[in-house]
Amino acid sequence: MRIALLAIGNRMPAWVQAAFDDYEKRLRKRLPVQLTEIAPGQRSGARAEQAMATEAQRLLAALRPADHVVLLDERGAQRSSLEQARWLGSRMQQGRDLAFLIGGPDGFAQPVRDRANESWSLSPLTLPHALVRVVWIEQMYRAVSVLDNHPYHRE
Repeated sequence: MRIALLAIGNRMPAWVQAAFDDYEKRLRKRLPVQLTEIAPGQRSGARAEQAMATEAQRLLAALRPADHVVLLDERGAQRSSLEQARWLGSRMQQGRDLAFLIGGPDGFAQPVRDRANESWSLSPLTLPHALVRVVWIEQMYRAVSVLDNHPYHRE
């Protein structure tokens, strides 16, 4: 099973990379995660639609046909950490590759939404895209910890 995080944006602050790397290292043996940074579309003036279209092409090109695609989007379904752990456990049993997507500053273009199998909200708050990476990888680590009865997650 492959877990991919496809994220629009590059040149993240050092603290984001350090936090992501820490959780990725903890997860590596149990659930390897591959981060792919995708260059954002050029934004100038009122050209957000063109930038989103460019980002959509890049995201869709990075997906594999069999990927189960989950958009990380503030309008998506909200789950508790325990619900996410159960969801991940079920997906791990199925063995289907997962691809989680973080969009650009204007969100996802419709072709990406059409390709997605589901959409998650990590919080009802609007989070900076850099922070979404950290929250997502921490929740993946938390979910695996729950599945493994590791004491990291406490109720």
